[in-house]
Amino acid sequence: MDTQQTPPPQIHRIVKGFAPRDTPVPLQEVAVLLHPDDEVAIARMPLSRGVKLRVGERIVEVSQRVPSGHKVALRDVEVGQPVRRYGAIIGFATQPIGAGTHVHSHNLAVGDLKLKYEYGVDVRPVDMVPVEQRRTFMGYRRPDGRVGTRNYVAIISSVNCSASTVRFIEQRFGPDLLKAYPQIDGVIGLTHKSGCGLRIGGEAVRQLQRVLAGMAMHPNVGAYLILGLGCESNQIQDMIDSMQLDSGEQWKKPLFLTIQENHGITHTVNEAARMIGEALPRVNDVKREPIPISELNLALQCGGSDGWSGITANPSLGYCVDELVRQGGTAVLSETPEIYGAEHILLRRARSREVGEQFVERIRWWEHYTAINDMEMDNNPSPGNKLGGLTTIYEKSLGAIAKGGSTPVNAIYKYAEQIRERGLVVMDTPGYDPVSVTGQVAGGSNVIVFTTGRGSAFGFKPAPSIKVATNSALYESMTDDMDINAGVVTDGVSAQEVGMRILDEVIEVASGKRSKSEALGVGEEEFAPWILGATM
Repeated sequence: MDTQQTPPPQIHRIVKGFAPRDTPVPLQEVAVLLHPDDEVAIARMPLSRGVKLRVGERIVEVSQRVPSGHKVALRDVEVGQPVRRYGAIIGFATQPIGAGTHVHSHNLAVGDLKLKYEYGVDVRPVDMVPVEQRRTFMGYRRPDGRVGTRNYVAIISSVNCSASTVRFIEQRFGPDLLKAYPQIDGVIGLTHKSGCGLRIGGEAVRQLQRVLAGMAMHPNVGAYLILGLGCESNQIQDMIDSMQLDSGEQWKKPLFLTIQENHGITHTVNEAARMIGEALPRVNDVKREPIPISELNLALQCGGSDGWSGITANPSLGYCVDELVRQGGTAVLSETPEIYGAEHILLRRARSREVGEQFVERIRWWEHYTAINDMEMDNNPSPGNKLGGLTTIYEKSLGAIAKGGSTPVNAIYKYAEQIRERGLVVMDTPGYDPVSVTGQVAGGSNVIVFTTGRGSAFGFKPAPSIKVATNSALYESMTDDMDINAGVVTDGVSAQEVGMRILDEVIEVASGKRSKSEALGVGEEEFAPWILGATM
């Protein structure tokens, strides 16, 4: 079932607190049934033992407490039989499940899921908005034609050995100094835990170089300086050459230093401060201008998910993505391990068989990668996800892919590869949010939308992050962190309407409005390149 094309049912009325026990209550008033074939419904509020649910012509009595956002069984399920949500299998019963019981990790687990892969059978033409009618935002048009939503100066460490020195340089450029440069959003230090102990010329070094070069050349970065120790595996000159940072096509001159060649930390900090100081007037000499939203590249993320993620925030974001694609823009779906078990739905929307097979190759790679590292693909959901009502990776994935809307999947990218295609694309990344977002932004994403049901306090520089709460309780408890409340979907507001609210917020933030995480100053420590293989 393609969940993003089937918005959740409208709720007839809001019931506060716990469901009543005295008389049967219509299921739709206290729970959400996503598909008529589903064995479970999602509790909208805590359901106590003894509550009677009217399910069509049947009465189902709740036999044990079911927390809000968790699953209540509507039919008996025998051991080994599948359990469905969204009309799709989310796991198999590990013990007999009686109607009215709480369905979770104590009686549900992954099993041998037989998925049928069909390539492109659900691809439909996109009803593109004429160019002259497309919405605009206020962005920075760069010399290479790409568009920035922010204007930073970045200090990038080639190796962890230079990370502290990067921070010392960054401290030279505080708010008081930058008051003279109002068009600059800040001087940021991008440090990491890798860069040496890697096989020289190996895939781990090349992937790290893709990430660092992607940040250096990002349209949200007006100038950059790469700082190394000098003896690391990730040699700066090799990165400049292999990533073509000094080619005639690049509009930013690569500034770089090593601590060893500049007589230690103190001299290096002084020289770097001088070089950045000379660049500030040039970086500041930009102005925002109206630009079609076709130049937006939206990174899609969900973290700290719960039982509502696939009902409220993710489908709403899917509607936002569909409209952005109609307007010529780009959206990047990632977190491959959190697509596992739902990949067959995306494959039906692959633009070509070649695109579909590239995605399957990535799935198989992850199965091998987890096996040799003594892990399983069902390592997800996390403890917080389970507390919020998610039980298996299949269930989590079926809700997660709703972020991608309904348009064709146009391309598959490896981690941190430069995104060239427009429309909906997939970048292969881990599910861990900071690592995933780092790859997306290095690939060119200039805005992030991050859905959360548990309360991920996430930000990322240099790309602004907009956080969407899956439920109203979270939104109200973390108002300083959450930008949009998608929990209103359970009150009867359509996911499509919330999706348009998300798009409006994306346009405002892309035009310079600070997101909640930006207002709090969050976003530098979240830079986390994916470290492949052995560290020697």
